[in-house]
Amino acid sequence: MLVIDAIHGIGLNRPLEETVCTLIQHINRLGVDVVAVDIPSGISADSGQVLGGCPNASLTVTFGRPKPGHFLLPGKEFCGEVVVADIGIGRDIFASQPQTTRLNGPALWLDALPVPSQAGHKYDRGHAVVVGGGLEDSLGAAHLAAESALTTGAGLVSLVIRGPGSGYFSSLSPSLMVENIETKEELASFLKDERKNALVMGPGCGISDWTYILTSEILSLSRKVVLDADALNCFAGSSHELFKLTSSETVLTPHEGEFNRLFGFSPEEDKLTRAKKASGLSGAVIVLKGSDTIIADPSGLAVINRNGPATLATAGSGDVLSGMIAGLMAQGCSPFDASCIGVWCHAFAAEQIGVSLTSFDL
Repeated sequence: MLVIDAIHGIGLNRPLEETVCTLIQHINRLGVDVVAVDIPSGISADSGQVLGGCPNASLTVTFGRPKPGHFLLPGKEFCGEVVVADIGIGRDIFASQPQTTRLNGPALWLDALPVPSQAGHKYDRGHAVVVGGGLEDSLGAAHLAAESALTTGAGLVSLVIRGPGSGYFSSLSPSLMVENIETKEELASFLKDERKNALVMGPGCGISDWTYILTSEILSLSRKVVLDADALNCFAGSSHELFKLTSSETVLTPHEGEFNRLFGFSPEEDKLTRAKKASGLSGAVIVLKGSDTIIADPSGLAVINRNGPATLATAGSGDVLSGMIAGLMAQGCSPFDASCIGVWCHAFAAEQIGVSLTSFDL
């Protein structure tokens, strides 16, 4: 048996009627193949929210363009394979409508991907700096971010730590330069060299006054900066102070918990809306992580990433992503392009590794 679901289309913005919900529940219990027209009935095409219920489709055939709801949770779990069919809708129909939400992939950013020059040298590929490692039980977080920046293509990578761990990090990777810094003045002196052009703050730092002070110091410099983990958590409850310092040269990479602590938006709002609002409020590029990661730019543009596998839900994968974004920014990518490239390649690498994935494999 095959069921064609065409009860509601992309315009649904209210919960399904009880009789429709009952019918859909019966179809799902039968376990038959379902082909949805445009989007499974009951899913918001704009947000991916399930409005009371929806069929579990194995195939969704949509028209003109795919819709955000095809790729945003929880709706994406019910769409199955998504096919965009040509029914003669002219491109001029879309030309008059600004496209503020796009789907991530190489077609979006391939021209921005950095390519080393035969005539270049290491400083042409940038010098990324990872500030982290304040917690003894989280030393690996900073190491993951630094190694990631290096293997993504940065010409040089320095790992800045506090405390007696420099020997530990130096023994892990001779390719990394390790600097021990105890005060913000020492950090400012270390960063006087403007060739150190992309910074990561947060992995393994701990929530402390030290993290708060160094994050503020880093943001006061004219550099591209990625803030992750405790660099975000230490501003929970005082996010207005953070947003005085952030700009379009800053990338914030929260997961849902960190995002909620920092922004406090209503949980009833969908993920796409919240990410766009957060970018506008902070003036920074937002990478709201998950299997449906959203990259939002202060200009109002947002990109949905669809290729993140479930195996990325493992300790340290976010640290790797932060390092990747910084490594790309060090090579000249804009924070937004670096975020889009980093998120997609991070997920692509995870797909290649498969179920045995660990963050260091990435």
